[in-house]
Amino acid sequence: MAEPTPDRLRLQELIEEATVDCYDEEEEMTGLWTMIEENVICPFRARVAGEIVTVTGFVWTPNSRGFMAHCERNGQRYQVDLHSLEWSEPRPAGFEWIEAYFEWQKGGF
Repeated sequence: MAEPTPDRLRLQELIEEATVDCYDEEEEMTGLWTMIEENVICPFRARVAGEIVTVTGFVWTPNSRGFMAHCERNGQRYQVDLHSLEWSEPRPAGFEWIEAYFEWQKGGF
């Protein structure tokens, strides 16, 4: 088995920080959600289906299967799955928490 890369080790540290006292998957989601909500700075620009949008925040309801982004484009507001965002440089402050969430979803830890 290959050694984890430094980036992957950092994601593992973040996941452990967010889920340290969690007993099940729902509590882990809550821990990760809290870290995203507290650390990812909005607004920032991203793309959805190739179109530039402004991400103004995030939403999660415990019954959903994941986190959604609040987006605005041309005066219209949308909610899109976090996986639908095409991230551009520079990444928003706190982006590593979103990466940790994506890694946690893969079940790699």
